[in-house]
Order: sequence, then structure tokens, then C-alpha cells
Amino acid sequence: MTNWKVILNIAKTHLLTKIKQTSTAALGVTFGIGAYITLVCFMTGLNAMLDNLILNQTPHIHVYNEIKPSTNQPVSLYDNVTESFHVVHSIKPKLTQNKIHNALPIITYLEENKNVRGALPQVKTQIFYLAGSIELGGNITGINPNEEARLFNMGDYIVEGSAEALQNIDNGILLGIGIAKKMSLKVGDRVQVSPISGGIFPLKIVGFYQSGVADLDAIQSFTNVKTIQHILGKPKNYITDINIKLYDIEQAVPLSKKIEHQFNLTAIDIKTANAQFETGTTIRNLITYAVSITLLIVAGFGIYNILNMLIYEKMNDIAILKATGFSGKDVQLIFMSQAMIIGFVGGVLGLLIGYGLVSVIDTIPFKTAALPTVETYPINLNPLFFIIGFSFAMLSTFLAGYLPSKKARKIDPVTIIRGQ
Repeated sequence: MTNWKVILNIAKTHLLTKIKQTSTAALGVTFGIGAYITLVCFMTGLNAMLDNLILNQTPHIHVYNEIKPSTNQPVSLYDNVTESFHVVHSIKPKLTQNKIHNALPIITYLEENKNVRGALPQVKTQIFYLAGSIELGGNITGINPNEEARLFNMGDYIVEGSAEALQNIDNGILLGIGIAKKMSLKVGDRVQVSPISGGIFPLKIVGFYQSGVADLDAIQSFTNVKTIQHILGKPKNYITDINIKLYDIEQAVPLSKKIEHQFNLTAIDIKTANAQFETGTTIRNLITYAVSITLLIVAGFGIYNILNMLIYEKMNDIAILKATGFSGKDVQLIFMSQAMIIGFVGGVLGLLIGYGLVSVIDTIPFKTAALPTVETYPINLNPLFFIIGFSFAMLSTFLAGYLPSKKARKIDPVTIIRGQ
């Protein structure tokens, strides 16, 4: 029966008598795990920030009524010319409106779907912004501000004011920061807007919106759905777009196809709308994890080399242990124990150093127009990274100690003593 107390005492003695080599091996694990934690937390945090630039503002499914030419032209209705070659000049879209027919019942139907987190109506239109002698063309979108903030993190892009202020003021407007700079406007001022159909409507500025895309911020603004309906002279059921947020983004493709088939509308899923961006995200994540795993493997080889040299230097000790009755298995367990102790101590120190470094990075100022509410470098402190780091430290030291200890198990003490 293995006497673990004796084996661990011998392992401890070996480690302490070669404290320099022990420290080097432990530091190899420490810096390997520390570098892994720092890199993976920092890089995944940056990747998440870049993803949020698109995903926070992009609905999982965007539903609208696309105006396009009729698939079947009138000439195709005549059977006597079906075999002929058709030449149709100046094809015009069919007479229709931008609005989604029966939008409110459709929204109610979608919200009853267990996969749908929310379905928000929008009204989009082109307008002119008027302030003194300045006249700018742009877009205005009618929204439900509180719901947009809840589902699409709109509050992260409001640099002044709030979504609640826009919700509570019927004639309020959330103005793009680029428009405000061009027209020298501030919160509390009034700006006049004029739709293409005519008329002038004064709106009170309740805040500024900054998406990080300069071209968009120079033309885009937001107001209440009912406010834009009033400006356009439309009824309460006038809706041009529906933005859908899902619990599971993977359901976007099948649900968008179902909506198109069921309601004869255009439904663009987030994967189709951002295919290139998603490819970039995948590549960034692959690079992050590849570099992280490489750091851990390099640390593992360093531990193996140190333990291998430690066994060669302990040949006399191995011979004495076997001569005094220790079996080859006991000798192997002694060196395996040394490896696991080094892995445990180095892994714990590595986690602490990694956590300390990412905590420092998290305090470094980081300002970007793309995310105006972000003040420091983003860090992703996912507990899974720490679990993986410590587990790899123990696994790598186990493997690094196994092969040299297996060699020590087979050493013949008589051969070593004769060599002396």
C-alpha cells in the first residue's frame, strides 16, 4: 500500500533542495497561465466590443415591405403570346405603399412566438432639417424608445439626454451628433423638420445620438412612432418596418423565411445582413484561441525539460530510494507529485497574476467615437477562462512529469552505484 505521507515528504524535500530549479519550473507555469489569462480576457473583450458595434444596433430579423417590379407583367397573362419573346420597356413598380399591411396584428402574432424576445415597430422616412438658413437632408425613424433601449442597447449610443426623455415628450427628437455639430444645436433647442410631402414641424431636442459611423450620424435622428405618424399625416397603424430580437440568434434564418412566405414581406436575417462581419469575428476568435493555446503548450514543454533535468540530477537519490526498499512505482509517484505541486503552485500564481494584469488593463482609458459610453479597455472576465487555465496547468504538468518519472521508475540502482 502506497504511503502518501512519506512520498509527499520526499517530493517536498527534493523541491526545496533544488529551489532554483523548482522556482524556474513554477515560474514557467505561472507566466504561461498568466499570459494566457491576460491575452484571452483582453482579446475576447475587444472582440465582444467589435461585435456589439454591429449586433447591438442590428435586429436579428428586419421585416419591411420592399417596393419592386411585379414578377409577372401584364403581357404574361395572355395565353396566345406565351410562346413568344417578350420585350417590355420601362417596367414600373406596382402602385403600393412603403407601409406594412396589418402591421400591428403581425407584431402581436410574432410576440406570441416562443423564440421571439421582442418585435418593435418603426416608421422610417426622409426629411429635411431646418435651423435658420441651414437646410440638411436626412432620415428620421419613429421608434418606441424604452423598448429600443431594452432590446437593442440604444442607451449605449446616447451621448446626451436619455431614451426616457424621448419616450415622455411627444414632440421630442433624438438628433444625430453630426447634425447637431453642423447646425450648432444643443439639447433643449428646437429644430424644424420638413417631410418630402411638405409642411414644417418644430421638434425639441432631448438628446444626441452617436453610432460611431460619421456618415450615419450626419443624417440620422429618432423620434416617437406617434410623432412621426403625426408629421406624415398617417394613422396609428402606419408602420414601415418591424425589428425582431430573438432569444437564440440561430433561429433568425428559418424564422425570416417563414415570415416571408407567410406574410409576403421581405425579411432579412442578421447572418445575411452581416455575413462579412461574422467571418471576420470567426477569424479573430480563431487567432485569439490559437495564440492562447500556443502559450500554454510552450509552458508545458518548459516544465518537461526542467523535470527531465531534475531526474538526471537526482540519480543518486533514486538509487538510494530503491536500495532502501522503495519500488519503481513509489519513485514514479514521488516525481509525479513534484510535477503536480509545481503545477498547482504555478497555476494559482498564474491566475492571480493574470487577474491582476487584466484588472490594470481594465482601468486604462480608452475613448472611441464608435462606442461613446466606453471609457476603458474592454475585458471579458469569463470564469471559464480561469477554469481552463488552471486545468491546463495541472494537465500539462502531469504530462510533463509522467514521461521523466516513467524513466526514473525503470532506473537500475546497481548500475548507478557501480558508476560512482
